[in-house]
Amino acid sequence: MGYKLKNDARFGVIGYGSWATALVYALQRNGQHIWWHIRNQEVLESIQTEGRNAKYLNDIEFDNTLIDATPDLNEVVENSDIIIVAAPSAYLKDFMKDLTAPLDDKFILSATKGIIPDDYKTITEYFRDTYGLGYDHLGLISGPSHAEEVSRNKLSYLTVACTDRENGELIGSRFCTSTMKIRYSADIYGIEYAGILKNIYALAGGLAVGLGYGDNFRAVLTAAGAAEMTRFIQESYPFERNTMDSAYLGDLLVTSYSNFSRNRRLGQLIGHGCTVKSALNEMTMIAEGYFAAECIKHINERHGVEMPIADMVYDILYKRANPRRRMKELTDRL
Repeated sequence: MGYKLKNDARFGVIGYGSWATALVYALQRNGQHIWWHIRNQEVLESIQTEGRNAKYLNDIEFDNTLIDATPDLNEVVENSDIIIVAAPSAYLKDFMKDLTAPLDDKFILSATKGIIPDDYKTITEYFRDTYGLGYDHLGLISGPSHAEEVSRNKLSYLTVACTDRENGELIGSRFCTSTMKIRYSADIYGIEYAGILKNIYALAGGLAVGLGYGDNFRAVLTAAGAAEMTRFIQESYPFERNTMDSAYLGDLLVTSYSNFSRNRRLGQLIGHGCTVKSALNEMTMIAEGYFAAECIKHINERHGVEMPIADMVYDILYKRANPRRRMKELTDRL
């Protein structure tokens, strides 16, 4: 019998960006108390004194009687049973470096749709390997979920993925509202990699927009990205899954087409003629697809899956390939 969460499980959140802020808001709507690790002093002070995040989604008003915000990671871990990780993947190890409190009796719920550079590990793989946690202590929350819409109570569908359905339903019940629908899955691997890959394909879609391609081609490109994502996930980890579900295809679609998409925006800037460096500097928030492109290229060396779109994005970001020429080469393969 695996790890079982208790009904009175306490929540902690690591991260202070848009998605972390939206998740705290979603939990608070159900009267959930949250321990919140915020290491940015400006954000911490604004939450504590004004009940607002000064940098992200600052139109949200929090009830500070339901929040304990602190820069002390160990204090958050010690007072939480379910720890939601919503920090950018590139900085996660830095977020965790001061941890001394044990995680043996904690449940880690990843909300980060990224992969750790240089380690080439997903968030759940990182916690498994670094802290010795079994998958009965690990899960994720994913799906089409722009923080801007969640914070405005726009109808959203999220998926909680973990090995134990009862644990998933307990977590899901804390998020479920009239505008937040929750689905459940045991496919941690597939949904986690879908959340990583969709950022690469959204970046490709942004490149197409920036280069002047129209909706007709973008539809073909997005469909090919969905097929490529399915191919990689199925060949690298066979499982009975339906990648047409919202946690896979839905997440890809919203990231590819929404104006809220950071990855689409990054691709568009490069397509318009910005260098990769200048485009990254212009971004105000992390575009996970930048790091994912290099990581997936490395990981796929051992799987050998045909991934022409991901390869194109990698070549443009890391090999200084000409975007227009490289996209034209791709169009001849689709």
